[in-house]
Amino acid sequence: MGDGCFAGLFVAGTDTEVGKTVVTGGLAAALREDGLDLGVWKPVQSGGETEEERDSYRLRALSGVADACDEIAPFSFPAPLTPLLAAEAAGVSLSLERIIASGQPLKRRHDALLVEGAGGLAVPLTRNEMMIDLAARLGMPLLLVGRAGLGTINHTLLSVEYARQRGITVAGVILNGCRTGDGDRSVESNAAMIERFGDVPVLGQIPWLEGNVTRAGVIEAIRRHADVERIRGWVEKSMLQKGEDCR
Repeated sequence: MGDGCFAGLFVAGTDTEVGKTVVTGGLAAALREDGLDLGVWKPVQSGGETEEERDSYRLRALSGVADACDEIAPFSFPAPLTPLLAAEAAGVSLSLERIIASGQPLKRRHDALLVEGAGGLAVPLTRNEMMIDLAARLGMPLLLVGRAGLGTINHTLLSVEYARQRGITVAGVILNGCRTGDGDRSVESNAAMIERFGDVPVLGQIPWLEGNVTRAGVIEAIRRHADVERIRGWVEKSMLQKGEDCR
């Protein structure tokens, strides 16, 4: 059974700190509530001195999965660096084969996965490969998460085009952290510009979540401000395709 037999969605960012973890965990929670057996996988994570500060902990808490944090993020490194450098600082040599093999337990346990990348698609992952190489090998549709404000059109369109050049299907874009009243008028038009110039649907515009972000609050924001049904359709389409192609 080849690498491309992973069902679900690959969630990548247009940059670091755009809210991929909150979006991934919230989408997983909403879709699990709707009856999908969906797991979450963060193949490589870096940074966070304690478990509670790491993305794997937040993914587990938000999504509601029972999987252990070290299963969700099998390669975890303390240095807040790009995965390649964080791994090297810990004395670990990463390869795509090792990373993909680490996701097999979750793949067998769940019908589909939301796979959260680290940073953007051009982030160095191994000595010879970037995050986009992992996305291409897994063969999953891409859900791109970008910031809502000024600059996101450029970052998003470049990421969409880069993915398409590698033969990756782009399911859509979610703009995260939308604020009103902060003087950034681009928030009002960014989604329409991305759809027009990128020929890609914006499947959600998630508002800025203030204060203590709770699981219930994230699920509510996802359901109110993202096209959960359309995203579910992409997951189910991937499950069907993998079921036919990977027998």
